[in-house]
Amino acid sequence: MPRLDLVSDHLHPQAERYTSDLVKRRYSTRFNQDFDPSAPPPVPAVPSVGKYAPAERLPPARAAGAAPNFDPKALHDPNLVPDQYVAGTLGDATENQIRDFQDQLRSYKQDASTKLQQNLLQNRTQFIKISKEAEKLKSEMRALRNLMSELKTNTTALRSASNKGEGGPDLGEMSTGLSKRDKRSSVADRTALWNSQMQALYKSVEASQKFLPNAPGRHVVQNAGPWIELDNATYKARRAMQIFLLNDHLLIASRKKRKTEGPIDAKGPMSKMVADRCWSLLDIEVVDMASTGESSGGRNKLADAIMVRGGGQDSFIYRTEKPEDPEKKTLLLNVRKAVEELRKGLRSEMEANNKARETINYFASRDPGLLQKTELLETLSDVKDMLIEVDGKQQNLRWVESQMDELDIDIAVQEIEPAVARVEKLRGLARGLKNNVVAVDFINFKVEERCSKLGTVLIRELKTTHNEQSKTRRNVSWLTRLGFEDRAREAYLAARSDTIHKRARQCIFQGDLHLYIWQISFVYFMVIHNTVKCFQGCFPPPMMSTCVKWAKQEVEAFNSVLARQLSSTEKGGEVWKTCIDRAKEHASMLSEAGLDFTDLVGRDVDEQNSQQISAPAGDVGLGVAS
Repeated sequence: MPRLDLVSDHLHPQAERYTSDLVKRRYSTRFNQDFDPSAPPPVPAVPSVGKYAPAERLPPARAAGAAPNFDPKALHDPNLVPDQYVAGTLGDATENQIRDFQDQLRSYKQDASTKLQQNLLQNRTQFIKISKEAEKLKSEMRALRNLMSELKTNTTALRSASNKGEGGPDLGEMSTGLSKRDKRSSVADRTALWNSQMQALYKSVEASQKFLPNAPGRHVVQNAGPWIELDNATYKARRAMQIFLLNDHLLIASRKKRKTEGPIDAKGPMSKMVADRCWSLLDIEVVDMASTGESSGGRNKLADAIMVRGGGQDSFIYRTEKPEDPEKKTLLLNVRKAVEELRKGLRSEMEANNKARETINYFASRDPGLLQKTELLETLSDVKDMLIEVDGKQQNLRWVESQMDELDIDIAVQEIEPAVARVEKLRGLARGLKNNVVAVDFINFKVEERCSKLGTVLIRELKTTHNEQSKTRRNVSWLTRLGFEDRAREAYLAARSDTIHKRARQCIFQGDLHLYIWQISFVYFMVIHNTVKCFQGCFPPPMMSTCVKWAKQEVEAFNSVLARQLSSTEKGGEVWKTCIDRAKEHASMLSEAGLDFTDLVGRDVDEQNSQQISAPAGDVGLGVAS
């Protein structure tokens, strides 16, 4: 900002210096007038005073009458010295030129302030635009991440299909690798199939339900068949095992021989399976022992083995019973797929939770008043991404926020008509969303909050310009469209009452009671007349009863003032009659507005005098005759 205030502070001392200069010149030229030979020798020349000489850095003196040059660039100089700048610019300027220069400085200061305000508004608009672009980029990056995840899943599925083509494994009766006949498109059929698989698992493996209680979506991925558990140190066989892979767990069951107390049933199985260990797939690591390099010369020991590492330090080694059994490859592949699916589900759940928190933080940070609407915030977080139809297009709630940004800008720069039109548009949009209660509540909450701010601005403007009918009609029209016609009516009538009281206080009693009553009655009834005429042109007809009631109250207030002024006069006397006649004469002008309060003027004045009713606090105080 240019240093305008510093420069303008030095203009007045410069003018004093110039006046002093003129006085010195006048006195220095009076001695040689009316030359007289007998007079003594002339007074010697006044020596030059060094401290009054102009400094070398000042610009050369301009010709008489030349206007000072205003250089805006000099005011932007951070090394500007106001004293030197004023002395150099206004050294030979007249008083009028100094005033013109000062006016130029003030005008330049006002222009700079206007530009600063415009830059502030422009920066705010650009900031909102950049925020929208950033939000759009964020959603595009989220979509790209989902596409990359789907690409990875498809690639894994293709690799799995190629491995199946090489080995051609048989997953067994309890595997979910469904045949063409068993492939279902119905979610209900698939759920029923998974339930039957779990029931078969509970029936064939004892104590399996203790490790794997029935849960929605849990199902058997692969029955990996018989395995042998090896000792970790010696790699010797310990016991026979059976491995079952589920979508979220790995179950190890030991095979034990049945006790033969009675005759042996040739059809029944000679062994039973008992659940021994069970891990969550996210808590373990399944390692192919063929790639560890620990089978030096021991192909038959570890080439067909896997190691299961638990969350702690424990690890277990299992080997297939048949060499080169394809169950091992299939099991490792299915484990990787199941783990990937679990992690993908966790990421999706985490993203959904983060998105819910982002939704709450986004809306709450933009509108702190929304924090009081706890139920609405919780509903918004549960809905995740709500879409509404606007002009045939699907929009989310962020679009509503962008409309609120535009509405805030219109209110800030006093663009009332676009702001009112936008409020009407959003209200119409909310009325059209009959089946979306959450969106309706959200839009109504946002709109009503901005509408209240806009109504406050218009009410303040209405009170300021209530004496101008065109502006009053415009403001009342806006307030009516916003639904604030009652507030507009009350604000307008209150402003007119204040005008009556203000004008009445300006009428001062100076000894002439007739003149004072004439002035007071003219003020009251002229303002009432103008108010009624303006009210008829600005407000809808159903509200006219309120204006008539207000006019009657003001007439009664005038009667209170009249009673106080006539309290010291004789009733029916000449003074009394003259004052009453003048008041009724002015009251007759209300007939032009469709009101006839002539008979009401002066009514019950005697009763008010006898009861000593004092005027209201807002009525006339300086005009009391007593």
